[in-house]
Amino acid sequence: MPWSEVTIMSQRLEFVTLAQHPEANIRALCRRYHISPTVGYKWLARYATGEPDALADRSRRPHSSPTRTPAPVEAAVVALRDDHAAWGGRTLARRLRDLGHPAVPAPSTITDILRRYDRVDPAEAAKHTPTQRFERAAPNELWQMDFKGHFAIDDGRCHPLTVLDDRTRFALVLQACADETTATVQTRLIAAFERYGLPDAILTDNGAPWGDGPGSPYTRLGVWLMRLGIRVLHGRPYHPQTQGKDERFHRTLVAEVLRGRAFRDLAACQTAFDRWRDVYNLERPHQALDLQTPATRYTLSPRPYPGIAPPIEYGPDDLVRIVQQGGGVHVRGRLVKVSKAFEHQPVALRPVDADGTFAIYFCCQCIAQFALTALPKAD
Repeated sequence: MPWSEVTIMSQRLEFVTLAQHPEANIRALCRRYHISPTVGYKWLARYATGEPDALADRSRRPHSSPTRTPAPVEAAVVALRDDHAAWGGRTLARRLRDLGHPAVPAPSTITDILRRYDRVDPAEAAKHTPTQRFERAAPNELWQMDFKGHFAIDDGRCHPLTVLDDRTRFALVLQACADETTATVQTRLIAAFERYGLPDAILTDNGAPWGDGPGSPYTRLGVWLMRLGIRVLHGRPYHPQTQGKDERFHRTLVAEVLRGRAFRDLAACQTAFDRWRDVYNLERPHQALDLQTPATRYTLSPRPYPGIAPPIEYGPDDLVRIVQQGGGVHVRGRLVKVSKAFEHQPVALRPVDADGTFAIYFCCQCIAQFALTALPKAD
């Protein structure tokens, strides 16, 4: 399959950026992007020349200013800020350097310039305080997934689906969806898995379609992910900060794309999302990444998407049961409630201690634990 005509330039830039990682497998990367190695190496060679039009018609800003006088420098700062109204002094300074602009002022000086040109809202600036960050050790150890709150468009509503890599903040999915159903999410995840590979785990909240409420976190979507060898994790109920990186991504999306804009339909939303996703991944310096871009930190997963979930296999010492209609299994004459999401699926029971406590596993994930003596006998 050739390059997609809709996002051809962004796909080329994303390809060459990921290919520059020292551990990148170029031929595997070409397969993920559905191009031949000949085409892939051609774009790498052209990109290495450093020519502004190395990737054809991708638009670029000027790499230099005709003079080093304060007026042109201030004009460049203000122009970049006008293009990205939510970027602060550090981000603007790093982006100007990446663009090859000479005599880039210090971040504090840029902030002063923004104030002089009325580009800073004091009330909004006061909200931004340093936070303590926790992240996984490597790309694809954990993806965070959520729907950003839906908003009205001319012909209905848009439900933005977002998937973010925990380590690198790379935006894997930013999709304008018509609903928040399992089928919609699964379709978008398959496209992401085919390109980027499988993560070790995915973190979501407890709402539909990835959770059935705080007391019943598993759904058919989660079962499908576990069949693929992906651990399904849920944040603490009513604590959105558990998915802090994706929540922060949503705030940036609102500030840089959605605020003050109206959209005709989902196609218009997706056009804006695709354009901004390229800026976010490939151009926008990220403060949590020492002002590097997410694409310079992200690498593809070594686990390819298999297409069909592998068969479920358990060990010879496991006590295997088929989850019955209603979501329960019988163990030694007692009924253990698991979840309706696992109906007709095999699960493995493994003793935890000698006191009759068992853990229930589906594929490689522990989904429940119970004490046999505390359960009533089945009818």
